[in-house]
Amino acid sequence: MANKEDTNKATIYNENLDVALGQRYLAYALSTITDRALPDSRDGLKPVHRRILYAMRQLKLVPTGSFRKCAKIVGEVMGNYHPHGDKAIYDSLVRMAQSFTTRYPLIEGQGNFGNIDGDNAAAQRYTEARLSEISVIMLDGLDESAVDFKDNYDGSEKEPEFLPAFFPQLLANGAYGIAVGMATSIPPHNIKEILDASIKLIQNSKIDQESLLEIIKGPDFPTGGVLVDSKKTILENYTLGKGSFRIRAKFEQEFLTRGRWQIVVTEIPYGIQKSKLVEKLAELINEKKLNLLSDLRDESAEDIRLVLEPKSKNIPPEILMEHLFKKTDLENRFSLNMNVLQDGKMPRVSSLKDLLQNYINHGRNILIRRSKYRLKNIDTRLHLIEGFLVTYLNIDRVINIIRFNEKPKSDLQKEFDLSEIQAEAILNMRLRSLRKLEQFQLEEEKDLLLKERLNLEVLLEDEKSQWKKLSKELELLKLKLSSDKTFNRKTLIEEKEIFENIQIPDVIEDEEVTVVISQLGWIKFVKGKITNPEEIKYREGDNERFLIKAKTSDKLLIFGTNGLIYTLLVNLLPSGRTNGEPIRLLTDLPNQTEIVNVLIFNSDLCAIVSSNVGDGFIIKHEDMLAQTRSGKKIINLKTGVFANCLKNIEGDAIASIGTNRKLLIFKIEELPLLNRGKGVRLQKFKDATLSDITSFELELGLAWFDKSGRKKVENNFENWLGKRAQSGKIAPKNFPKNNMFNTIQK
Repeated sequence: MANKEDTNKATIYNENLDVALGQRYLAYALSTITDRALPDSRDGLKPVHRRILYAMRQLKLVPTGSFRKCAKIVGEVMGNYHPHGDKAIYDSLVRMAQSFTTRYPLIEGQGNFGNIDGDNAAAQRYTEARLSEISVIMLDGLDESAVDFKDNYDGSEKEPEFLPAFFPQLLANGAYGIAVGMATSIPPHNIKEILDASIKLIQNSKIDQESLLEIIKGPDFPTGGVLVDSKKTILENYTLGKGSFRIRAKFEQEFLTRGRWQIVVTEIPYGIQKSKLVEKLAELINEKKLNLLSDLRDESAEDIRLVLEPKSKNIPPEILMEHLFKKTDLENRFSLNMNVLQDGKMPRVSSLKDLLQNYINHGRNILIRRSKYRLKNIDTRLHLIEGFLVTYLNIDRVINIIRFNEKPKSDLQKEFDLSEIQAEAILNMRLRSLRKLEQFQLEEEKDLLLKERLNLEVLLEDEKSQWKKLSKELELLKLKLSSDKTFNRKTLIEEKEIFENIQIPDVIEDEEVTVVISQLGWIKFVKGKITNPEEIKYREGDNERFLIKAKTSDKLLIFGTNGLIYTLLVNLLPSGRTNGEPIRLLTDLPNQTEIVNVLIFNSDLCAIVSSNVGDGFIIKHEDMLAQTRSGKKIINLKTGVFANCLKNIEGDAIASIGTNRKLLIFKIEELPLLNRGKGVRLQKFKDATLSDITSFELELGLAWFDKSGRKKVENNFENWLGKRAQSGKIAPKNFPKNNMFNTIQK
């Protein structure tokens, strides 16, 4: 007996893996782009938001009605339209109800819908929702054939392809989404400005971007804040459809007693969670990374109120805030990428004018479709009225036919040349409708409908009339929304100069300290002056390298053999009787790099820097200041060459000495002033390298300390005075054997 064929056996396809993966991944990418992540240019909504609003309309959750459990709404959406999981649906519903997330909320929530601190909304079984007035405007026209409908995912229901959306949702509330290989990020804007710009665009289709930006000043975030970008930057962003906006917190200065004051932050940048901002500020204060602040308090209730107390009342508040803007999320950037689906099909990055044009084009199309639908209904009604009037003119005959004929419907059609619809309507008339007054009302209704019909025909035939009608509708919408103060602009537009290298004032107490750096690279500071260096304790096997008198407001410039400068703030160094911390942990100083010298930053000073092969130049302290822990490169070095000298300039002459003990003195004018480079040759060497350099006043002479610690001054240096890049001559007999000028006096 033959075996039956296994009908459940899987089909095996013979194709290249890269082709198969490419085709399937492309299908997935297109699905993500068109059906999930990017908004439609017509109604400004992504599918999940559109389905939520439509499902709530089907549940009759109007603004004047009662609230319903969000679990019911989520279940309706997931079961009928959006089978992608309840969490995605509920998260989208919550965002549409949050006034600090959505500029003009599309949903009214009842219950815990989260807050600006970052707390999540309560579970969907606890919260309730209904549509807002804005959503009613978005949905108005669905029953008037304003949009096309399509089958839902299983064909059991119909859903709109897009909403009539007379409200400019895309620009008013913005959009955010990440697809495959592309994304969208559109900030919210002020509705009054959008409508004014749309009306202006209708009146003049050739208006340029710059003229539009005189109306739409910039984004208008629900959390307010201050937009500090220049008009040029804003124009460039909106023209290209890409860029970013710099948003700062809004603050005010409150004056206290005895000349004291404090900063109160009342608005924070959009998308920043207040609790995390406060936590980060407190962390920076505790770690002494915000030297200008002494305390922070969160006194927020319904409104935001963050109180910042300065360390000193002498700090200019503008400087304090500039410092905080650079260090914290009190300043944030909002990325702009106006990538939308044109007519729900093709993704394209659009300019501001393009999005406004899409909005008014969509509004005109909806106006035409609703007008055609209304015209069709008027024709149907006029047709019935004609039949009713026939009844009133021949009422006795009509009554007899209805009363005595076996087939009154067909007899009425034949007798008075009526259609089947007219005859059916006459048969369904109530007796009380046969009053004389009713006849007058029908004749009056007919005249009104004929007049409206004529106006609609003119509207549908004339494009100018359509734009004029749309402009009036936008004016009415603006008038309707203007009564609500929440539609006033929240985000201020203030062009401000951005200080990239702001100088922080010396607000730290100028306490005298001694910075201790050991041979192994451990660093700390001790308060006051050290009278007996032998009292300083070091780790076993370690010893003194540098003892530097400084103040807590100073900055240290640490120069390594790799040619990089590393900057450390004295007040942030470990203090007390501890061993300190390794410099390599406080900076990115490599393990194989030795410390050449340590200077105290002084914006008025210059220094001379050199490498072991004898190349060097003059550099300002300002050009050596590193902004990051990775350091700043100031001298270019070839392979095998290392930096070996960094000295402050304290005179009009330079002295250099090599390992061959040849000394050369030349005028400082022969060296160039650079902010980075290789430099020029200081001294010529054949079988030697540069050992040390120093600067001095020719009139005062060249000083050094001998092996006994006695100070020696050489005033007769004609033998060694020459030009830069010469070889020099053998140093004096009493010059230190280690060929160093700065031998420390013991």
